[in-house]
Amino acid sequence: MDMKMGLFQQQTLKLAMTQELSQAIALLQYSAQELQEYLDNKLLENPLLSLEHPSQVTYEPMFRQNKKRTQSGNKDAAYWLEQIGEETTSIEADLLSQLNIHELTKQQESIFLQLIHNLDGNGYLRINIEEVAETNGISSMEVEEYLEELQQLEPYGIAARNLQECLFIQARLDGSNELAELILEHHFPPFVEKKWKGIAKDLGVSMQDIQGVFDYVQGLNPRPGAHYSMDRPAYIVPDVVVENRGGRLVVGDYDGNSPRLNADKTYLKNLKECKDQNLNRYWQEKWQEYQWLSKGIQHRKETILNVMGKIAEKQTQCFLTGMNELKPMTMKEVADELAIHESTVSRAVKEKYVQTPFGTFEMREFFSSSLQSTMDEEISGKNARSALEKMISKENKQKPLSDQELSARLRAEQGIILSRRTVAKYRDQLGLPSSSKRKRYE
Repeated sequence: MDMKMGLFQQQTLKLAMTQELSQAIALLQYSAQELQEYLDNKLLENPLLSLEHPSQVTYEPMFRQNKKRTQSGNKDAAYWLEQIGEETTSIEADLLSQLNIHELTKQQESIFLQLIHNLDGNGYLRINIEEVAETNGISSMEVEEYLEELQQLEPYGIAARNLQECLFIQARLDGSNELAELILEHHFPPFVEKKWKGIAKDLGVSMQDIQGVFDYVQGLNPRPGAHYSMDRPAYIVPDVVVENRGGRLVVGDYDGNSPRLNADKTYLKNLKECKDQNLNRYWQEKWQEYQWLSKGIQHRKETILNVMGKIAEKQTQCFLTGMNELKPMTMKEVADELAIHESTVSRAVKEKYVQTPFGTFEMREFFSSSLQSTMDEEISGKNARSALEKMISKENKQKPLSDQELSARLRAEQGIILSRRTVAKYRDQLGLPSSSKRKRYE
């Protein structure tokens, strides 16, 4: 093998990941909220930048309903305030008011506060009784008494140590179903797993009686402390709007969600008048960063609109009549028709939302792989899951269909070919239990 040293010229083609390209990729995959946070941070680093925040625009899921709220500024403002959510009393204040804290000693108040401060967001106790006892110099038995008193307060089920205790406390305080109390206290694991035959035999009751307990327990609250959560409801603001204008789809960006990046005119004037070389170099770098950001934001907007336009073109019937008409479509198909890479489409639809005439959806929902069918037309995975969910909802609850039976019926009645394993996977995705756990005894 010839191993000579020397200088040689060679031409090669390669893609260099420049700072501008890297920034454009990052901007494209940001959600609207992430983009806003990113630009806010850039404002702190670059004195040239100024960001015009979009005014708050309210919207409802149905596109045409927006017009009802624009008749007067006052009504629009009132509607926005309604969405904020009312203030709720803290769990600490509510429980202490029921305890009548003014009648407690300092030690009693301290113990109750320690218990209350160790409730999680669902209202469950997250501290050991022994730890409370050691901290306050009392016995575990005494702490249990404090805890029992706390568990008598509303909302019922508060300060439980686990789900079983939470449900049992609610059933006991309600007092209307003795069988439910008995089962929740002594037969909880098999009851949850729907192993009811053994419970019926031990207690001398019928399966219908246990079914009644199951229905009763379904009405109890497994998260009694969630009511006090101070989290504000999250409102999704769409990135794109698709409007149906007389059977013609029009795709546009959602103006209320687009930050406007500008260059501060005062700093621009200083830039032109600057004589210091080092300072002038600094301003030039910041000016270049502004230009990159401006181009990146514009490119992000155009890419999202182009991708959404192609989706609307390929899913026209879906946008005109609803998601039931969704056709199989992959990101590669859209990428090929737009002459861009599949990863670009993936970034463009990641955590982006589109407002349609029938609701607001994540852009990813319009992509679905093709499934086998006995008919000529293709079936999307979303349609198959919808058909499966509908079939389960209409089944005989006393004799629920197994996954194999569901597979056979989908093929015979709707021409959808799914294996038993795929049926099980789709059923899990829909949050539907197996046939043994769907069975009802009545």
